[in-house]
Parts: sequence; C-alpha cells; structure tokens
Amino acid sequence: MRNEPAVRRAKLGAELRRLRGRAGLTSGKAAELVGWHQSKISRIETGTSAAKAADVARLLDAYGVTEPGLRTLLETLATAPREGREDRWWSEYRELLPAAYRDFISLEAEATTVRTLETSVVPGLLQTRRYALAVTRAAVAGAAPREVESLVEVRIARQAVLRAARPPHLHAVLDEAVLRRRVGGPGVMAEQLRHLGRMGALAHVRVQILPFSAGEHVGLTGPFVIFSYSRSSDLDVVVVDHLMSSLHLERKEDLRAYETAFASLQASALSHEESLSFIAALGAGAKEAP
Repeated sequence: MRNEPAVRRAKLGAELRRLRGRAGLTSGKAAELVGWHQSKISRIETGTSAAKAADVARLLDAYGVTEPGLRTLLETLATAPREGREDRWWSEYRELLPAAYRDFISLEAEATTVRTLETSVVPGLLQTRRYALAVTRAAVAGAAPREVESLVEVRIARQAVLRAARPPHLHAVLDEAVLRRRVGGPGVMAEQLRHLGRMGALAHVRVQILPFSAGEHVGLTGPFVIFSYSRSSDLDVVVVDHLMSSLHLERKEDLRAYETAFASLQASALSHEESLSFIAALGAGAKEAP
C-alpha cells in the first residue's frame, strides 16, 4: 500500500511525462539532469512509484516549469495525506482489500466534500454495524465469516472521518428505495433509520430523499460519488462502482457532467428538513425486532 491513491499517482505521472516532452527531454536526459537512475523517472511517470513533493519540484526545475499554479498542483498531488488520516488503521487489512477499495478509502479520507447518490443501500459512512453486516454478507456471498467481519470493521472504521476535528461535508441523495428495502430484517432497518436521522442532524451532513413520486431521474443509471478537495478543484474525482471494479473519472467534462447531474438530483429530491421528517416517519412505523 502506498501513501497516495493510485489515481493520483497516475495523474501526476502523466502530467510529468507531458512536461518532460514539452521540454524536449528524453527520460534518460531528465534522469541525468536530476541525478537519478532512468528507471526512477519511468516508475514515477507510470504511477508505479510514489514521488515526494521535493522530487516533483526538482523535476519541474529541470523541465523549466515556472507556472506557480501548475507547480502547486503537482506538488500537492505528491503530498502525503493529512497526518493521522492515512493507512495506519487499515494497513492490517491490506491482504483483504482490493486496490480499488484502498484507493477509495484514501480519496474519502482526504476529501473536504463528499457528494453521493445511492439508489440501493445506505452510504457506507452512514451505516450501522448490523446493517453493514447484512449488506456485506449479500455482497460477498460465500466469504468466510471472519472475512465478512473484517470488511465490516473497515466499513465502520471509515466512519471516523465524520467525527474528525475537520470532517468533510457529506451531501447524500438517497432514492426512496434505499429506505424501503428491508436490509437485515425489520429490526436492523428500524435501527438504521433512526441512525440515519441522527447523522442527518449533524451540521456537516446533509441528507435528501428522492421520493418515488419524483419519477424518472438522471440517477437511474446508478450510484456515484464525487470527492472534492479544498486545495484544488483539479484534484476532484468521480467514482462509479461496477460489480467487479470501480471507474475513476477525472476529466473536467466528466466532473461537470456529474456535478450537473447531482445538482439536478438535489433539485428533484425533498429538502433536507423534509427528508429528515420522511425518515423519522418511516422509522416510527418500522417494526422493532431483535
């Protein structure tokens, strides 16, 4: 496991390769200028090795890059995440978690704003343990009980980001189906609805329900998450989940499309206050069970 998500390493490497080409340098000549082996240049450009901010600055000097904004962005891409927010807690699960999930956790841990659309289940950051257990059992059918429990532990540990001194702003739009689906049975669902209401009351959490009465909407194609970062909008990324993998979208046109889609979903959904009332009403009618 590396300190930075692979998506950022790849983005940094591609830009450094472009700037080297703009400077008219081969990888061998670039390595000679900075006193490195050519293989180090190659590993950084392909994203297989992490680069320190100081390494990036050294390369930019060699390539004659003087634009302050560009230098800041690339050095930010190489900067390790905030102290105490990196892989210390999840490193013990490195053999269990796919690389895409490790990247997702890294992106989530560093984001200042998280916008998510969910059409089937409660977002991981807002799940109770029993709800997470039921979802995980269904998602990894056939897995050993210990593996399932470890995945749930990771899910719950991720939620610490919402209790941090400077938590991200979480904006969640949930299809009404998320609330109606009895994941884990009536008791688990009743508990989950109460928890969702409590979390939605936090100042940095905004929940909106997209009711069935809204009809068709842009989110029918599936869930997605937009991670945004205060240091630069050029670091923003959209994550779209598929059954066996995740797709990371970073092009500005892709980001704009998903941001527009999310704004449309928010406009079609109940307000935050109406949504909390809706959740409370469902929770009050949910049957308690052990």
